[in-house]
Amino acid sequence: MEILKTIFLAVVQGLTEFLPVSSSGHLVLFGRALHVEAPGLFLDLALHVGTVLAVMVVYRQEIWEIVRDFLALFFRRNWRENPNARFAVAIVVGSVPTAIIGLAFEHVIQRMFERLDVVGAGLIVTAAALWLTKFSKAKEGGAGRVGVLQAVLIGVAQGIAVIPGVSRSGATISCGLLLGVDRETAARFSFLLSIPAILGAAVWEASWAAAQEASGAARDVAWLPLLIGIMVSFAVGYLALKLLLRFVKRGKLHVFAYYCLPAGLLALALCIV
Repeated sequence: MEILKTIFLAVVQGLTEFLPVSSSGHLVLFGRALHVEAPGLFLDLALHVGTVLAVMVVYRQEIWEIVRDFLALFFRRNWRENPNARFAVAIVVGSVPTAIIGLAFEHVIQRMFERLDVVGAGLIVTAAALWLTKFSKAKEGGAGRVGVLQAVLIGVAQGIAVIPGVSRSGATISCGLLLGVDRETAARFSFLLSIPAILGAAVWEASWAAAQEASGAARDVAWLPLLIGIMVSFAVGYLALKLLLRFVKRGKLHVFAYYCLPAGLLALALCIV
């Protein structure tokens, strides 16, 4: 039963982490509707490791080029002429507001995970943001640039997405498209921006895990379910990411609004039941 639960949660995490439907919102929603407990600290950490590995595999070439050219900033002065270096700077700039929001409102956000009405409202907000992309002027194959102000605003959108029900990928890609970033760049920036965010959250959770292990609370951790969780969330996340990129490339991101809206209404209805 523990392995089956792990597989179920890993599938949910892998699908909803990248598809713009909110992974945190679905974990809360499934937990309430199906009486499935949210993943524990160690399993939650494992599932996030699996999904961030999926991003790193899909964008492995871009990550190598960006890291290489970012490190070259310390030896060159003409970094503005290097598109990868500019992109790296944009990721750093975009990560700052995300970190500030996450740390400043940590305790408030934790309480939100206990409120299904917040999840419902978040899903409805996500649906609205996705629907607005239908009218964005962003096209495929643009300049491939993200300006400083655009990076800051997308980073703010990612910070807001820590609210359960607000999709991280939906918020960041929608924000990019509405700001005029071309489709491919908006998706690439969104997912590369997720790496420091997910890793940062993982390190934060790992610190708690280390504290638990030091106190003896982690001696009986079942490592097999954790490994299975990593593999399943990676595989499902990889497929979900590839699928979403097709929707974005075709300018069809708004179709996910048709799912988020009824899901949000369902969450609000469950508050009454």
